[in-house]
Amino acid sequence: MSDVFIVSAARTPIGSFNGTLSKLKASDLGSVVIKEVIKRANVDGPHVNEVIMGQTLTAGQGQNPARQASLKAGLPIEVPAYGTNMLCGSGLKTVVLGYQAIRSGDAQIVVAGGQENMSMAPHVMHLRQGVKMGPGTLVDSMIHDGLTDAMEIIHMGVTAENLAEQYKISREAQDAFAVESQQRAELAQQQGYFDNEIVPVEIKDRKGTTLFTKDEYIKCGSNIEGLQKLRTAFKDNGTVTAGNASGVNDSAAAVLLMSAEEVSKRGVKPLAKIVGWAQSGIEPKVMGLGAATAVEALLAKVGWNRDDVDLYELNEAFAAQSLAVLQCLQLDASKVNVHGGAIALGHPIGASGARVLVTLLYALQRTNKRRGIASLCIGGGMGIALAVERIV
Repeated sequence: MSDVFIVSAARTPIGSFNGTLSKLKASDLGSVVIKEVIKRANVDGPHVNEVIMGQTLTAGQGQNPARQASLKAGLPIEVPAYGTNMLCGSGLKTVVLGYQAIRSGDAQIVVAGGQENMSMAPHVMHLRQGVKMGPGTLVDSMIHDGLTDAMEIIHMGVTAENLAEQYKISREAQDAFAVESQQRAELAQQQGYFDNEIVPVEIKDRKGTTLFTKDEYIKCGSNIEGLQKLRTAFKDNGTVTAGNASGVNDSAAAVLLMSAEEVSKRGVKPLAKIVGWAQSGIEPKVMGLGAATAVEALLAKVGWNRDDVDLYELNEAFAAQSLAVLQCLQLDASKVNVHGGAIALGHPIGASGARVLVTLLYALQRTNKRRGIASLCIGGGMGIALAVERIV
């Protein structure tokens, strides 16, 4: 079986809820990164075997948004495309699917990633049998399909409260973690650390065309005093607030995968080799620990210990969840999310898996490090993790 390499990677800037990207469909955002990774890899469209894009919120978005994104990116109609929904893990699961396709010999070049426009998720109502009695109620598909556990019928924020209680994580510790994430992201943006991973997005309106080039969700100047003034969001006398939780956002990210044979034939220098991956299932009420159980499974699978890994990108769904994961894995916090995480940057559900991988790849490159792991917890009680080794 062939080794699989990541040849190129890119993401859009992350937009705020109802912000700069809110009027662009997820497939529009996806098309931008698909086109960019193909360009960066210097690959002709017809040579791509397939496109796989994660997306969680697809209601009202039309048939197969991944196919829409592929065609909008200019790929030939002969190149198949499909989407997958593993909630927060969607954008990383697509990379795994592409990896497996190449390992099995079914493909040589695959574009994989994720796309999401949470701002565009519609309110919905079932009317096919009519409303027999009483008022009809519209349901927010973003909250219902993206942020509410379907088994326990609880918001993801409640799962973070469960972890805060179980691991005795205080409000003060959560707010301090959130401030650190914001400060790391603010510094990274000021220093231009994200510039190489970002592809600008054209925004067209009546005034003309502008380029959206920087993440807009980062709260520059965040401090502990400001966060401590916020009300708790999910539980009376709780600890989780809007300030120590990830954002609701719009974005897309993608990577181009290539077999070892294709890399050799083309003479390209990849960003990294995929070493392995793992996934896990856990109790939905504490779904945030999925990142920890997936990383543990991955380390055992590839034969690394936690100190062998130079950098980790662990999606910050909530500060309580992130602190619980750090506690479980006993990681050095200075090696985790070195440029800030989703609390500062935002969490566009179906795109986040690819986003954390893209950010990890460029962080390894910038810091001249070698080994990295990207991991996410997943609603419903799951986790996914991917290990990469930079090509130096």
